[in-house]
Amino acid sequence: MSSHYPGRAPIEAYGNGGFRFAGMSHQGSLLVLPSGMYRWDVSDLATLKPGDFELVFAESKDIDFLLLGTGVAMSRPPKPIVDLFAKRNLPLDFMSTGSAVRTYGVLLAEKRKVAAAFIAVQDAL
Repeated sequence: MSSHYPGRAPIEAYGNGGFRFAGMSHQGSLLVLPSGMYRWDVSDLATLKPGDFELVFAESKDIDFLLLGTGVAMSRPPKPIVDLFAKRNLPLDFMSTGSAVRTYGVLLAEKRKVAAAFIAVQDAL
């Protein structure tokens, strides 16, 4: 994975399979960490694996919780993922991608130590 942006920036738009931030366009899902905004090779909630969160746990000392945008609708992540976050004592909040993008924007403005993993959606709601 390579960083598209060296830090966290507000999400200006989402939909059409990607995101816009810092004046740039990004196709696909997005992982937002204190170190930067990264391409995230996840296309749907059902295929999530523990390895998809390696970078999150590598930076967990600088993260209070992870927002997970689950796609068009809010859905519970697979049990192994929920259990992994519980085992690592890192709170996991999941909601639709649109809700997660809006919540992330508020928390970023409040200078909170939030990380986010957004599954890309085709249409912004």
